[in-house]
Amino acid sequence: MNESLQLPHQQFASEKIVIMSAPNGARRTQTEHRSIPITPDELAACALELRELSVAVLHLHVRDKNGRHTLDYERYAAAIAAIETAVGNDLIIQVTTESVGQYDAAEQMAIVRELRPRAVSLALKELCPDEKSEKDASKFFAWLVRERIWPQYIVYSPQELQRFDKLRKDGLFGEERPFCMLVLGQYSNNVDGTVGDLDAMLAATDCSAFPWSVCCFGPHENAVAHCADAAFGHVRIGFENNIQLQDGSRADDNAMLISQFHDSRAVSSRAMATAQDVRELWLDQ
Repeated sequence: MNESLQLPHQQFASEKIVIMSAPNGARRTQTEHRSIPITPDELAACALELRELSVAVLHLHVRDKNGRHTLDYERYAAAIAAIETAVGNDLIIQVTTESVGQYDAAEQMAIVRELRPRAVSLALKELCPDEKSEKDASKFFAWLVRERIWPQYIVYSPQELQRFDKLRKDGLFGEERPFCMLVLGQYSNNVDGTVGDLDAMLAATDCSAFPWSVCCFGPHENAVAHCADAAFGHVRIGFENNIQLQDGSRADDNAMLISQFHDSRAVSSRAMATAQDVRELWLDQ
């Protein structure tokens, strides 16, 4: 990347990579892997391990008493309190608004307004699926900016990425360069993401115009993360998307997936961003 670039997110990406971890997700249970953290105490213990591996952002899902996905305020508050007690400000907690077929856009926005997290992930196709939804979505996105809640907008295809970029240029998000998460593959349909999927995303529009990260469902997660690193993107790694190491064996825990990324990473001039680095660029402006 050209060191003369002036945009803050470009300069940041030329120097540092943000590692995010999604340690549990909305669907996998401990019957699938005993080390998926579900309870507040399990999430706090996982956070301690992730902090030691230069993770800056923890992407948080919570579950109800039956282990099902929920956006319940009390469940979120308990998990956040446990994580913050364990790691303080050393991780940014990013809550999800994922629907999983249970919540509509109004309910997703309502939990964010009630919880007021420091960071939140939002699926574009859920919060703003069509032209009719753009007015309400835009008001909500502008509120996030005013309240200094850091949003990350999720897209699932090159076509959706192109729509994101058009809406960005049209001013829908209330900020010129919102953060975008490129999701490769699908859990619900058992579709693995690939390096080719990342290439298709990056070819769809000029991703250097805004900060972006990638996550990949399935065993190609590590390869995709390295390709994103080489392209000056950021990465999200964890059991929400994948439980396998690149040799096909099962990872013992989330920390093992992060360690694999570090151990197999090519020599790079990009340092690991800290939570404070992320805070200074995206949360405290």
